[in-house]
Amino acid sequence: MIDRSEPKLISGNANVPLAKAIARRMSLHRGMSVSLVDARVERFNDGEVFVEVYENVRGEDMFIIQSTSKPANDHLMELLIIADALKRSSAARITAVIPYFGYARQDRRTKARTPISAKLVANMIAQAGIERILTLDLHAAQIQGFFDIPVDNLYAAPVFALDVKHHFRERLQDVTVVSPDVGGVARARELAKRIGCALAIVDKRREKPGEIAEMTVIGDVKGKSCIIVDDICDTAGTLCKAAEVLIEAGATEVHSYITHGVLSGPAVERITNSVMKSLVITDSIAPTEAVLAAPNIRIVPTAPMFAQGILNTWKGTSVSSLFDTETLIPIYEGLYTE
Repeated sequence: MIDRSEPKLISGNANVPLAKAIARRMSLHRGMSVSLVDARVERFNDGEVFVEVYENVRGEDMFIIQSTSKPANDHLMELLIIADALKRSSAARITAVIPYFGYARQDRRTKARTPISAKLVANMIAQAGIERILTLDLHAAQIQGFFDIPVDNLYAAPVFALDVKHHFRERLQDVTVVSPDVGGVARARELAKRIGCALAIVDKRREKPGEIAEMTVIGDVKGKSCIIVDDICDTAGTLCKAAEVLIEAGATEVHSYITHGVLSGPAVERITNSVMKSLVITDSIAPTEAVLAAPNIRIVPTAPMFAQGILNTWKGTSVSSLFDTETLIPIYEGLYTE
């Protein structure tokens, strides 16, 4: 391993609270102060992104913390320009920590004459000088193959399993994990396996994009506490409709665990007025004031997991150890105690 002093963190504007939380968590692990590199990431009057790094980063192992969330294009350009600034400042290695990878839903051609935007973004990131990616719950696992650089894709399932076991510990036998569509069965099955619960599916059929024609529950949910699991919640239309269908099928209550709370447009209002008792999301995307104020939305922190992932990357040790729930228990100490 190349001899470097300490890992250094730098953040764009996408999710500064998460970046600061990761730095605090790393400070606890290292027993010394770890802070974000002093820099400015601003915009000229015409919208151009400008970056200036105030500290010496020559020969350093740099980690850029930046989700490419809304506004996706602005935050993507910040990531690329920060990487270029670090590369031209002779950083030894540049790793992009992307809690939410935007454009991931455009991972294939769904019809003629459409782009594969996720691949284009992967190319841009590699060309900017980034040598490694650390991300969370890619929308499609095959996106890792779009990159010609190493990609470590962490999973929210181990953290969600801890949360479910804590909040449903008195009635785990009555819990059923539900996939909101056939495509998400593997993700739902993974959580169901971790907590030892049954699995059900909500099969949906669309007449046209954005419009759900019919939903059918596959599996027995009568008298069960249903937990819907998915990676992205955007406008929450499908999620709220699935919750209604589950209640109509006999479920006693419905909760949802979603990794990335995009929550655009009418999403928060829909969730607040829905039959769902709770929606649990991570802080991979910085929550808005409306999200923070919503009575039935709860946020699970990802800083402990990302801090450990960054340290493992820096030290050259296994990142896949973070796939195990048991590994995360000491990392999330105090959060899920009895």
